[in-house]
Amino acid sequence: MGTKRIALRVLAVFLLLGLLWAGSGCKPAATPTPAPAETPKPAAKEIVIGAIYPLSGALAPTGELLRAGVELAEEIINGKYPDLNIPLAAEEGLPNLGGAKIKVIFADHEASPEKGMSEAERLITEEKVVALIGCYNSSVTATASEVAERYKIPFVNGSSTSPVLHTRGLKYFFRTTPHDQTFAENFFQFLKDLKEEKGIEVKKIALVYEDTLWGSDVGKAEKELAEKYGYEVVADITYKHKTSEVTSEVLKLKGANPDVVMMASYISDAILYQKTFKEMDFNPPAILAMDAGHSDPSFVGTLGDDANYVLSREVWALDLAGRKPMVKTINDMFKERTGKNMDGGSARTFTALIVLADAINRAGSTDPEAIRKALAETDISSDRLIMPWEGIKFDPETGQNPLGRGIIVQIQNQKYVTVWPFDLAAAEVIWPMPKWSER
Repeated sequence: MGTKRIALRVLAVFLLLGLLWAGSGCKPAATPTPAPAETPKPAAKEIVIGAIYPLSGALAPTGELLRAGVELAEEIINGKYPDLNIPLAAEEGLPNLGGAKIKVIFADHEASPEKGMSEAERLITEEKVVALIGCYNSSVTATASEVAERYKIPFVNGSSTSPVLHTRGLKYFFRTTPHDQTFAENFFQFLKDLKEEKGIEVKKIALVYEDTLWGSDVGKAEKELAEKYGYEVVADITYKHKTSEVTSEVLKLKGANPDVVMMASYISDAILYQKTFKEMDFNPPAILAMDAGHSDPSFVGTLGDDANYVLSREVWALDLAGRKPMVKTINDMFKERTGKNMDGGSARTFTALIVLADAINRAGSTDPEAIRKALAETDISSDRLIMPWEGIKFDPETGQNPLGRGIIVQIQNQKYVTVWPFDLAAAEVIWPMPKWSER
């Protein structure tokens, strides 16, 4: 067949196909048909967060209250409480992630820095948590947060107060609570106000503190400030954490005859010291404690009236409900769950989870870097907190919240009542303490 005839037949075929296409009403597309859009992945139903606290051993009573604070926050976040002016209370779950619920996995660090470190790694690598909270003990927070930093997992610390924790240059570490440098400054402001407004003058101070990172940092801060403000330190006593006997320490205190004893002890030590004070008839005018064991409900629960008159710095007190009614509402919910009132530790762990969940919601993502960025942009006002703070923001260099402050409470009739700042006081400070023989 000739080339010309072949060409004519090919042309005829194309003409016929064109007529058939036109007859069907179809038109060739001007551009290629786009591929169907990718179906968006559904939001995670659960967002897993790790919480590391001392849930066994000497600090187990404290740990259970810390845990209860977190669990109450989890309940409020996942439920619907429109009457509570708290981030995420009004809607169920996290609205920016399709109502996803928070799931907290708890780990027990047993007050061991090594155990805290291994539990942080387990939660990150095996449980696949997107963030961590913890750990109460400053020495444990130090190791666990280093693990989080290595894995680039956000870590929110609500209740550890060593001043060095926020000075390590970590980018994934955020602390909501004030630290002990702030609290120690509060102590000396309190003593100044006592002299100016109550006519009570303190000259001689004794320091007693346990030997872990927390206690050592407290002692260091108090010594520096005592020198700065012109007080005489007549005793400087470091003792072993979880000790079983403090007779020699109390003998030193009796010999020093201080105007006030500043203490930094966890719960078992705090109870032991108070019992020994009574047994050895040690009667300082005042005991001013750095929270921890002295504000743990077990302190009063174990000692009863023998706990009375101890002063302690605090970050929270139930009588603040007079100025912030939400405090009572949250405490009532807590007491219904536990049979106990909130304390400073549980109020702070409650707040820590609220802050973290709020950041995850604002991030609209479970990506750790997005959560870290959202945490850095946190700005929660005082009226949305149960804490007596000016709010929560994080310093861009350190991750520390600079808006926190402490209060001082005194145990009166087995209840913690706010006695300073004087404009927030629910009761007058009792100073000096009655002698043991007079109680």
